[in-house]
Amino acid sequence: MNNDYQTYPVVELGFQLNSNLPVTGYSELITDAVCLTHSHPRAQLIYATNGVMKVVTNHQIWMVNPLQGLWIPGGEEHQVFFQKDVNLFSAFIDPSVANTLPFDSLAFDISIFLKELLFKIISFNNKLATNQQKRIIAVFLDELALVKPSLTFLPTSNHPKLKKVVNLLMMDLSNKYTIDYYANHVNISTRTLSRLFVKELGMNYSNWCIRFKLLEAIKKLGEKQSVKEIAIDLGYETPSAFIYMFKKNLGKTPANYI
Repeated sequence: MNNDYQTYPVVELGFQLNSNLPVTGYSELITDAVCLTHSHPRAQLIYATNGVMKVVTNHQIWMVNPLQGLWIPGGEEHQVFFQKDVNLFSAFIDPSVANTLPFDSLAFDISIFLKELLFKIISFNNKLATNQQKRIIAVFLDELALVKPSLTFLPTSNHPKLKKVVNLLMMDLSNKYTIDYYANHVNISTRTLSRLFVKELGMNYSNWCIRFKLLEAIKKLGEKQSVKEIAIDLGYETPSAFIYMFKKNLGKTPANYI
């Protein structure tokens, strides 16, 4: 963890169970802070109009930018890093109304409509809902039930051999080694390590490495680093090679993404 991060307190709204107040919300500008590992019975929608958040759950790492929201179901342990200035907007959903909402954590491309509903609910100041407010909350929940996962997550694993390899990969942004190098490092065959990547992480070694570099690129873009700097840090020979990889996987150039 970056030593420059200050500890951000866990928001109490996540623990306040009240079916008469099914959705609560708040907003705040947070700078260089981390909310340490925690969970709460209410599910949570996290969104930021500015800045990039790194969210770590048990088996995944998410890099959330202003084009996306992050859904975390109730009871899911998570840790949130707020990099630079993050203008945070969040809603907490009571278990009494969460049965039709996603069961797993996911990042998703957030629509303008859902953003406006979130802003409106936050403006209610967590007071008991009027009939009009209840209708807005109902539409908000309907929209949440329709979200689809995006690709800005990185699967991880607790398998001892694979976890060691993943940790090594995450410490070397410009990694250019083949899978054979890491298989030798943890004393297993290349074939066994290849199978572990697919079985435990849902993708092969090459695709996992690309996904890792994409997430690091998103983080660095949020920190206002130049495309040239990012390309060099991630081990690309030229900025154009990095731009090609980024657009091929995310559909936009780095300059147009954030």
